[in-house]
Amino acid sequence: MTNSFLKVEGVSKHFGQFTALEQISFQMNKNEFVCLLGPSGCGKTTLLRLIAGLDQATKGRIYVNERDITNLPPAKRNFGIVFQSYALFPNLTALKNVEFGLKAKKIPKQQVREKAMEALELVDLLHVMDKHPAQLSGGQQQRVSLARALALSPEFLLLDEPLSALDAKVREKLRYEIRMIQEKTGIPTIMVTHDQEEALTMADKIIVMNNAKIVQTGTPQEVYYQPNHPFVADFIGSINFINKHSNLKDVVAIRPEHIKVTEENGLLSIVETVEFKGPVYRLKVKVVEPTSSLFNELVKVDVSAHIAHRLNIQKGSQLAITLPENRILAYKEQVVV
Repeated sequence: MTNSFLKVEGVSKHFGQFTALEQISFQMNKNEFVCLLGPSGCGKTTLLRLIAGLDQATKGRIYVNERDITNLPPAKRNFGIVFQSYALFPNLTALKNVEFGLKAKKIPKQQVREKAMEALELVDLLHVMDKHPAQLSGGQQQRVSLARALALSPEFLLLDEPLSALDAKVREKLRYEIRMIQEKTGIPTIMVTHDQEEALTMADKIIVMNNAKIVQTGTPQEVYYQPNHPFVADFIGSINFINKHSNLKDVVAIRPEHIKVTEENGLLSIVETVEFKGPVYRLKVKVVEPTSSLFNELVKVDVSAHIAHRLNIQKGSQLAITLPENRILAYKEQVVV
């Protein structure tokens, strides 16, 4: 065994003939914030449920602090869980909702109130403790749900798409708050998400999943700048698979922001579309350099608003682009997009 906090070894889950997870193995350390990232149906929520004990693995073992918890019931795993739906009792106040789980654990009455108040203070909601869920915003309801999980002093925290029901501004604010709370408490946390931006901004480690398997594990910087598979490159951020339609076995890829735009000394290209994205413009340009292997390729290019204005870029503009060699990714696998 290692000193890792959580260790998942060769875990598979089958529902009849359907394989939900296949040979999943990874480790996470104490205090780490890990995101399980992938498209719907890839197996990430199933994996979370196995760690929680809500489902049982078909094969493999799960260890927490070197203790085998594979067959332990949920009540003996000491975890907190927060779901996408806030799962609050509508007839109870915010304070009573947080107290509910504590009372179920037969904690003395005075401690129940103290722990609930501490948890609400941690999520900055003491001022609404006497309000019912219907009187709270979606973000506040989710923070009450988080407080209820934290009040139990869990050994680890599991978050299942906790922000996906919220609007963009609230989501951005709450992901920052959740990360700050996690850093303050030091509770090892696993969050399921299909949102790449959430994973990139919140995680210490990202586990990218697809088709019931782990495709890549790494820091946000590693999975973004060094994706080890075309799926990862395409799922996280935007990418150009430039020769995907050619007969070449290697697929060359490059991110739009890594392509350089000049007025000369590059591949002659014509701007097909211009999309305004605030501080940057997303261009689609067609390479018209007849001697280039990229002739007639349509390429996404990101340029700063400053450059776009300086070069007066618009539909039909003629540009030169260069693809820095150190930014090019190459894959043997064929890409289906």
